[in-house]
Amino acid sequence: MDTTISIRRWKGPWTRRKTVEAATIGVTLLAAFWVFTATNHRTKLSLQLQGSNACPFPAIFNFGDSNSDTGCVSAVFGRLSPPNGRSFFGKPSGRYSDGRLIIDFMAEKLGLPYLNAYLDSVESNFRHGANFAASGSTIKPVPSMNPIHLSIQLSQFEQLKERTIELYNQAKRSYAQSSLPRPEDFSKALYTMDTGQNDLHAGLTSMKEEQVRTSIPSIIDHFASVVEKLYHQGARAFWIHNTGPIGCLPYFVVNYPPKPGNADQIGCVKSYNEVAQEFNKQLKDRMSQIRTKFQDALLIYVDIYSAKNSLISEAKEHGFVDPLGYCCGHHGDCWERTIVNGTEVNRDSCINPSEYISWDKIHYTEAANNWVSRRIMNGSLSDPQIPITEACHHSR
Repeated sequence: MDTTISIRRWKGPWTRRKTVEAATIGVTLLAAFWVFTATNHRTKLSLQLQGSNACPFPAIFNFGDSNSDTGCVSAVFGRLSPPNGRSFFGKPSGRYSDGRLIIDFMAEKLGLPYLNAYLDSVESNFRHGANFAASGSTIKPVPSMNPIHLSIQLSQFEQLKERTIELYNQAKRSYAQSSLPRPEDFSKALYTMDTGQNDLHAGLTSMKEEQVRTSIPSIIDHFASVVEKLYHQGARAFWIHNTGPIGCLPYFVVNYPPKPGNADQIGCVKSYNEVAQEFNKQLKDRMSQIRTKFQDALLIYVDIYSAKNSLISEAKEHGFVDPLGYCCGHHGDCWERTIVNGTEVNRDSCINPSEYISWDKIHYTEAANNWVSRRIMNGSLSDPQIPITEACHHSR
């Protein structure tokens, strides 16, 4: 809308002095008007951004294990077999699930494409981020687990960033612009982390519970060191999941059933969940310390344990059957093949995965991942309580 401000020209024997005064007043009024208009516009814009559901993170860089692996292990150690991926992708997609993972729903919420695994060389595009998560990986190196542990994932990220900047500086812009993040995106991206479950898994299956508890501080130290290194690489917005109720995974309930007095009301291994809770307590405390140390960064600690525990406790209320049941792998691993009447076929899976929380004793179904995603992304289980769609407005 056009705005016109008229300045009246005074007449009379003292016109020159009054004309200068009038002009001065007019200029002052005009300047004040535009300052008011600009300030009002910025205020409205700020309010619009704060209320927007489209937080403009240009990229996501994810670190973790099979809970968020979108194709790393499948690319490195052999493609996953059906029935993985059947519910959404219609074929194996590198995910240990019948469909999407929590990281996929997070990307959807932020208006970004699904993350390609960094180690997947076929048709991968990292323009809007990369996924370094590897199934079976741990925070600290564990000989019996995947060697692509968290420090290796950090090294992969550092290489991606370094080579991306080199390509931009070498003016190889056609490939860089279409397939790689912009150099400035590394400081504006969201850094997501979901790991630690396998550190506890490895410990609980190889040592006494008290020994696992004793190992937790060292695991947290290692995790914190990676967060700090990412900060020094320019990361400023972190979305960090704690670990879930490991004692409720059908894998443990079936293979390491609770002893008398060590089962909760659902049938989960109570002491295993207490180990996970101790891990989460120490993780939250350390993230609080880092938050104080790096006050220009946003570290959001997400209590995914509570979300998953609520789902398991109230499974039937949310349309799921037996909370400790599982869809796939009743006669072996879900992704393995077996011989039936002389013919090699895939292992069996249930008719309707959406009725189950667990896909294969360890990993969640797409339906369960979707439920948990919606529960955590609104910020109600976060510290600080910031929805994922507003996290960019709070990072500096």
